[in-house]
Amino acid sequence: MTSTDSEVSAPACTIDQVEHALGVIEGRWKLLIIHHLLVEQPRRFSELERAIPGVTQKMLIQQLRALEADGVVHREARPVVPPHVEYSLTEFGQALEPALNALHDWARDGRLLRRSPV
Repeated sequence: MTSTDSEVSAPACTIDQVEHALGVIEGRWKLLIIHHLLVEQPRRFSELERAIPGVTQKMLIQQLRALEADGVVHREARPVVPPHVEYSLTEFGQALEPALNALHDWARDGRLLRRSPV
């Protein structure tokens, strides 16, 4: 162990914690939902639906409910007619911003497109 290793104050992360974290964000649409909420929030359901081409209404509802259950997204329903529901990120969800920025930078590098097939 070097002197810089002992200065690190972050707690050790177990593989179980990593697997749980990946479980929270796994799925085709969850990262896109989080991305769009990082760009602008709160967002109405219909705004998210338009922002994510290809997602079905049923799948968007399921993914938003799962993110809400995991404490990543906050859902606020206002008692008006027609129903007015807005989604925003919780503090827990906001904490994903550095990870999503890193993923964005990694994808932007273009190495994914240049990778030769195995």
